[in-house]
Amino acid sequence: MCGRYASTRSPQDLTRLFDVTDWRPEETLEPSWNVAPTDPVYAVLERPARDGHGADGEEGEGEVRRELRALRWGLVPSWAKDAKGGARMINARVETVHEKPAYRKAFARRRCLLPADGFYEWDPVTDEATGKVRKQPYFIHPADGGVMALAGLYEYWRDPDVADPDDPGAWLMTCTIITTEATDAAGRVHPRMPLALTPEHYDTWLDPHHQDTHDLRALLTSPAGGRLDARAVSPAVNNVRNNGPHLLDPVG
Repeated sequence: MCGRYASTRSPQDLTRLFDVTDWRPEETLEPSWNVAPTDPVYAVLERPARDGHGADGEEGEGEVRRELRALRWGLVPSWAKDAKGGARMINARVETVHEKPAYRKAFARRRCLLPADGFYEWDPVTDEATGKVRKQPYFIHPADGGVMALAGLYEYWRDPDVADPDDPGAWLMTCTIITTEATDAAGRVHPRMPLALTPEHYDTWLDPHHQDTHDLRALLTSPAGGRLDARAVSPAVNNVRNNGPHLLDPVG
C-alpha cells in the first residue's frame, strides 16, 4: 500500500512538467514531506469544459483541458451515503481496479496523475537489545531525482446537505492511488508500491474519452529495475503532525 508520500514541487513546476493549461491559484498547496490520507493533494487531470455538474457529477461536452487541481486523498464513490469512508480508500489494487464497484466507473472515465517526490514504506525490524519489533520507515524515490507521476483515479461526491447543486460546496472531489506488486528497491521493504507512469503514457491515461479498459490496463505495468532508491529515515514521519525536509534525512 501507499499511505504517505512527499510532494514538494510548486504548481508552477508541475504545470510545466505535465503541460497543464489550467490551474487555480486559490488551490495552491504548501510543500509537504508527509502527505497523509484525507490531506489535499495535487492531481493532474483532463476534463471537458462544462456548464455544471449533472446528477452524478458528470461533465458536459466541450474542449478537453488539462488541469492541476487540489483533491482530497481518499476516494469517496459517487453513491456513498457520506464522505467518511474515503480515509479507507486511499489505494486501489491494479489487479482489480477496473472491476471493483467503487473504482470501475472512475477507471473508465476519471483518471489522474498524482505528482510525488517519493513515497514511504515501513519494514519491521527486531531490536537486538530488547527483542521488540519496530517499523523502520524508508523513503523510496526515483534514482534520478525526478518527479513520480502516480497513477490515480478521481471521483465526485455530492453533499446531500447542500441544496444548491451549483454551490461549490455541494461537490467534493477525491482521489485514490493505484498500487501494484513492488519491484526494485521498494520490493525489499514492502510487497506493494504505488504505480507510476512514464511520460509517453500520460496523454492516453488522462484522456477521458479513452475508455478501452484493456488498453488502459496495458499502461499499468511495473517499472524496470534500477529506477528507485530507498533509504532509511527517521521515525518522525510516523506522526502526521511532523513535516519538513528533515524527514528525508538518512539515518544509520
